[in-house]
Amino acid sequence: MKNRYAVLLAVITWLALLPGVMAAQSTTTRAEITHLLDAVESSSCEFLRNGRWYDARQAATHLRNKYQLLSAAGQIDTAEDFIAKAASKSSFSGQPYGLRCAGGALVASAQWLTAVLARYRGALAPGEATHPT
Repeated sequence: MKNRYAVLLAVITWLALLPGVMAAQSTTTRAEITHLLDAVESSSCEFLRNGRWYDARQAATHLRNKYQLLSAAGQIDTAEDFIAKAASKSSFSGQPYGLRCAGGALVASAQWLTAVLARYRGALAPGEATHPT
């Protein structure tokens, strides 16, 4: 069973690297998702996944990997799809992901990322931070 999973993971990852695999996504969508991943990585936040805390770099790496897998499977068409399908909860346990920034309260990752996306799209007042920290 483990070998099948490893082979499937390798094939999906390989497909994600082929040119044009993510062609169905618009340039805007790719830019938005890249911004979200960069916001996680550059934040001073800790990331809660399956009961364990990870630093921002580890969180971004994990989310990038999930994004590549889901994109290769044709499941990510929008930044909202990325948030809902890759960045909100564990695919294995179903437990929601969370972020804790600068010792603050735990916030659901979907909420945090949605706020980052809204700011990126200019939906919030000018002059606000690029992402909540």
